[in-house]
This record gives sequence, structure tokens and C-alpha cells, in this order.
Amino acid sequence: MTISGLCLRFASRSCQLYGGKFAGPSWRAFGSSAVRNSSVKSGGPLPTIAQQIDALYAEQPPIPEYRAREGEPTEVKRARLLFQSRKRGMLENGLLLSSFADRFLAELDDKQLDTYDTLINLPTNDWDIYYWISGLRPPPEDFQSDVMTMLQNFVKNEKKESRVRQPDLKEPVLS
Repeated sequence: MTISGLCLRFASRSCQLYGGKFAGPSWRAFGSSAVRNSSVKSGGPLPTIAQQIDALYAEQPPIPEYRAREGEPTEVKRARLLFQSRKRGMLENGLLLSSFADRFLAELDDKQLDTYDTLINLPTNDWDIYYWISGLRPPPEDFQSDVMTMLQNFVKNEKKESRVRQPDLKEPVLS
């Protein structure tokens, strides 16, 4: 990526470059206060791009650690997994996982539901999940299971079904 690409990606449209460094109010709005206060306000040199990127990542909130839910009723778990399959934050996984959940979630037993729960919630990077289920990268041993095989076969889409939108939600069956 070029420096101007980094500038536009991490700062804003109004970002200005000056000698390979960010300049102007866009940096002040996005950088860490320690770097801003020491360099920009004191009239010192502007921070380097690497320092600015490090400052941006330092301000990211931590990702909560995955904890399996003990004693969760099966129907509640299915409803939660359906929601989590639909709301991925990444369109590709949202389409694939929501379609898979719509088709297979009701058929999975408790052990398979736990495996699916771990698969979609333990990895912190949705791209890893995408690469594993699409077969672009082999899944780690910990994630190799019958559910992973079902997902990989589903993603192959041998019947050539249209999966350009998430399936409609169904009314819950109350017993």
C-alpha cells in the first residue's frame, strides 16, 4: 500500500501529506494523545507513519476471551448461534454461516452445537474462518470436526444455489 493509501485509510479524506508524514487536523483527531501532545503541540517533528499506526492499534479495545456457556438450554443456544451466524461483521461469512445455520442448525445435536459455537466464536479473525470453510487454507487440528466438514461441503455449493442474501428469519415454534 502506498503512503497516500495509508493516509486515506487511517486518517480521513482531508488528510494532508507533508514529507511522508501526516499533517493537519486529521492526524490530531486520530492519533494517541501521548504522540499528539509530545510532537504536534510542542512544535516538534510530526510522528512517523509507523508511530501513528502503532498509536491507532494501541487504542483498540481488547477482544474478550471466548468462554463456553455452561447449562444453556438447547433452544436458547440455537437462537444465539443463529443470531451470531447472521451478524458476523464480514459479509462473506454472514452469507455463508447464516445460510448454513438456516439449513442445518435445527438438525445438529448438542455436541455438534458446541463444536459450531466454538468454531464461530473462538477465532478472533473472521478471515481465518472464511479461509478454513472455503478450503483456501486447511483448518487447524482443533477445528477439524464433522461440523467443519459439513460447512466445507456446504460452501462448495454443488447445487449452485443463490446465496446473495441471508435467508429470511422464521417464526419460532413455541411449545
